Amino acid sequence: MLENGILKELIEGDKDAFTNLYFKYSGQIYSNILRLTKCEETSQEILQELFLKVWEKRAQIDLTKPFKAYLFTIAQNLMYDHFRKVARDKILTENLVHSAAIYYRPSEESGVFEERLECVNKAIEQLPAVRKQVFKLCKIEGKSYEEIASLLEISTSTISDHIVKANRAIRKYLQMHGDVAISLFIWILIDLS
Repeated sequence: MLENGILKELIEGDKDAFTNLYFKYSGQIYSNILRLTKCEETSQEILQELFLKVWEKRAQIDLTKPFKAYLFTIAQNLMYDHFRKVARDKILTENLVHSAAIYYRPSEESGVFEERLECVNKAIEQLPAVRKQVFKLCKIEGKSYEEIASLLEISTSTISDHIVKANRAIRKYLQMHGDVAISLFIWILIDLS
């Protein structure tokens, strides 16, 4: 019953209640995540995202269900998302290597590649300012949605929306300003989300 009181305070936005719950559960959850991911940095990111979700969705916490099970369900879903992304990135890398082997021609080495790269840069530059900044931070600098959200002080869902819309705009630009094979090849390079 003591925990229900803390959960009620959390639902009302009490940061101390949130901190208490974090310290109560974070160690055990982190250990379970680390056991599966085998990467401290990834495990810390997943744990951080988990508690961010708890805070953002605190009004939806069901006091009739065990809070610990709620946390582990969120952790499990975040790990599934992580492993799906890892698998997708692996497939993407394999496709990129295959595409590079098909489209790479040594005689084209200097000029055509620069043309292709310039086409991609023009596509990125035509994006609205914030969307362009989000896209560059994510796709070029390799920052996570959470890092970008913290840096720009916007939500991760807004980051996701910017990336989806940027990808769509860039794809459309490449289709209009280059041959299909080149556009597809370049698109494989940038469409990681």
